[in-house]
Amino acid sequence: VQLVESGGGLVQAGDSLSISCAPTGGTFSPNAMAWFRQTLEMEREFVANINLSGDKTTYADSVKGRFTISRDNAKSTVFLHMNKLQPEDTAVYYCAVRTSTHANWALPTMTRPPWYAYWGQGTQVTVSS
Repeated sequence: VQLVESGGGLVQAGDSLSISCAPTGGTFSPNAMAWFRQTLEMEREFVANINLSGDKTTYADSVKGRFTISRDNAKSTVFLHMNKLQPEDTAVYYCAVRTSTHANWALPTMTRPPWYAYWGQGTQVTVSS
């Protein structure tokens, strides 16, 4: 199974953009799903995550109130809706999936890459000023 992100691109500051991530090549039973981002200057940075039922989410402070994570369990797909984009949001965005179970209280702590076993190849989001 591979995760494939789509929807990245070049936008202007203040614009909105949505990206998605879906599995290909086999069946898949994702549990928690997440988005991270990375630039050449920084390590992979947590953006947001969502639990299996979709009723609990966690956001990095830098995107809280501007980004929304959601999921479609019928398609094992995760989305990231990004509003009021700023140049500092420019990065390669990666989706990440955990297939093993976890307690709901643990979701806010699952902000580092080792929590997730499956990763997409990344999609570039560039925000011009």
